[in-house]
Amino acid sequence: MPIVNIQVLQGRPENKIKDLIGSVTDTVANTLEVPKERVRVIVTEVPKSHWGIGGVAVSDTPGR
Repeated sequence: MPIVNIQVLQGRPENKIKDLIGSVTDTVANTLEVPKERVRVIVTEVPKSHWGIGGVAVSDTPGR
C-alpha cells in the first residue's frame, strides 16, 4: 500500500487540498500500477510560523 506524505503551508482552500489528494492518488496508482483504493495520501498543513526558509519563519517574511 503506497503512502504519500505531503506538507504544505497552512492557508490553502479546502478544495485545493482535495484536488491535490486526487491528483497525487491518480499519479501514484498509474505509476505503480496499483488500484487507487490502495493509495493513501496524508496532507499536513504547517502554520507559517512553523516553516522556516533561510533561517526566517515564513510568517516573518514580507509578501508571504
